[in-house]
Amino acid sequence: MPRYLTKEWLEAAQQSVERSSQPGSAAADVDLVVQQIVTGGPDGDVEYHVHLDHGTVHVRAGAADDPTVTFIQSWDTAAAIARGELSAQGAFMTGLIRVRGDLAQLVAHNDVLGGVDDLLADLRTHTTY
Repeated sequence: MPRYLTKEWLEAAQQSVERSSQPGSAAADVDLVVQQIVTGGPDGDVEYHVHLDHGTVHVRAGAADDPTVTFIQSWDTAAAIARGELSAQGAFMTGLIRVRGDLAQLVAHNDVLGGVDDLLADLRTHTTY
């Protein structure tokens, strides 16, 4: 079982989206890069990004060149969201997540982003924290 946000976990996330059905026709016109910056983890800070690229999804380690939106949060917050103990919206509303970038694009494509989250559901059941 991969540990959350390690290199192995990010590779498993990419494999999960490759094995699963992609987000489908709703994502065909979407080009969106969501960058995550997670601070204070067991192995230090982690940056990764998810690129929704006209119907395909790519999960990549490291910072994106030109993210549409960036989420910045602590390890504890990210892990609680990943485990389903905290909603991302609730964390944002209480200041646990900072967001920068084009929020209008984030809102406009919320349904597609939810589909990406669904693609990673199986991985979450096999993740350690």
